[in-house]
Amino acid sequence: MAVKTEELQESGARRTAPGPKGSPLLGSALDLKNDMLGTVHRAMLEYGDVVRFTVGPGGKFQEEAFGVFHPDHIQQVLTSKTAGYVKDDGVYSELRHLLGDGLLTSEGDEWKRQKRMIQPIFTHRRVASYVPMMAAETREAVERWGGYADSGTTVDLNDEMARLTLSVVGTALFGADVESAVPVIRETVPFLSERAIQRAIFPLTLPETWPTPANRRALRYQQALYNVVDDLIAARRAQPAEGEDLLGLLLQATDPENGRGLDDKEVRDQVLIFLLAGHETTATSLTFTLHLLGQNPEIQSYLHTEVDRVLQGRTEPTLEDVMALRYTTMVIKEAMRLYPAAYGIPRFCTNGDTIGGYDIPAGKSVFCSTWATHRHPGFWEDPEKFDPERFTPDREKARPRYAYFPFGGGPRACIGQYFSMLEAAVVTALLMQNFKVTTPQGPVKLFTGITLRPQGAVPASVERR
Repeated sequence: MAVKTEELQESGARRTAPGPKGSPLLGSALDLKNDMLGTVHRAMLEYGDVVRFTVGPGGKFQEEAFGVFHPDHIQQVLTSKTAGYVKDDGVYSELRHLLGDGLLTSEGDEWKRQKRMIQPIFTHRRVASYVPMMAAETREAVERWGGYADSGTTVDLNDEMARLTLSVVGTALFGADVESAVPVIRETVPFLSERAIQRAIFPLTLPETWPTPANRRALRYQQALYNVVDDLIAARRAQPAEGEDLLGLLLQATDPENGRGLDDKEVRDQVLIFLLAGHETTATSLTFTLHLLGQNPEIQSYLHTEVDRVLQGRTEPTLEDVMALRYTTMVIKEAMRLYPAAYGIPRFCTNGDTIGGYDIPAGKSVFCSTWATHRHPGFWEDPEKFDPERFTPDREKARPRYAYFPFGGGPRACIGQYFSMLEAAVVTALLMQNFKVTTPQGPVKLFTGITLRPQGAVPASVERR
């Protein structure tokens, strides 16, 4: 039986957190590799709000990491003691190697410098200016879906939403169509994403400089990805264009403390973060929003009613329209609760800490599991049920802040969350304005790479309304 956190806190005891033993040779490594989400969720239910996972046979070959699941503990890691928890664990080391030292992966003074330069680009006013572009890109999808509906062709929500969100973020970044980059991104990202996570899980991995087939493939894919972005940056440097695209703003950005700008490598690091994380996360949120609506026709009907009332047949929603789509936003939030694209947020404990009465040694990884906490039975009744009513204003206020944290929290919260939520609302509203979606009952196989996404196709039937 799990030890209750409040009992430990009242007694003042400090002790080693409980957790699964796993296999004698690898600990929980294979369980995490084969079913990371299920393994972590089951551990929370069996062992409580702080769980110790081991990877490796023991001694100097064993690594340990701590999962924290209670909203108060997550707040401790992400907000109240953020100085003691940095992005320097195995996951972020792999991401840094893959994506460079951008805003997502940088630390310390370098992160503060980047934040000072980039934060002004993501003001609500500037991000809101992208709503017409988001709507225009979605109208192209609406036209394409009309053909699917008329011919009775099954739609792959996974592919369609990845295609749409890549177009949106590409246009926001570069002010132009990035269709030429799509094949490279689609070929390279899944492999590099899975590789980064698997190398982070296993403590014993071959050096990346060894000429193994996997290492050679990773290097080839990484270089192809870099070349795409470098070409776009070079073209913009050669022919500066007016407008509010993010690449242009990055090239103009300067540090208010010393006036220094970003060199091409630094710009590339930021663009890779926005391009890859920006489109994958929103694509996952939209895919599962539509998938769950297709499984729940009554909820879809409520959403249709709201969209019709707010938009009144208009296909160019304004920011005010998007803000009025309250039930639509509740649906999206609930889909993100069940399928958070950022399914876990890792940190490296620098100085040692006590969480929920348990010792967290210095030098150990701590991860806040969005997936598990979003299913915590102490904060979510019938947690596997799709119920947008959980996100009425009153019910949101009644929950602890970190019972729901799809964009992280604290000073390192996702800088693009407002962009993502606006995009998700615009896309959902315009698609639902035109179509009824039906999807098969049953679970979707999931892929846990850098972000959470479906493993394969997510089929749907679409009908014109």
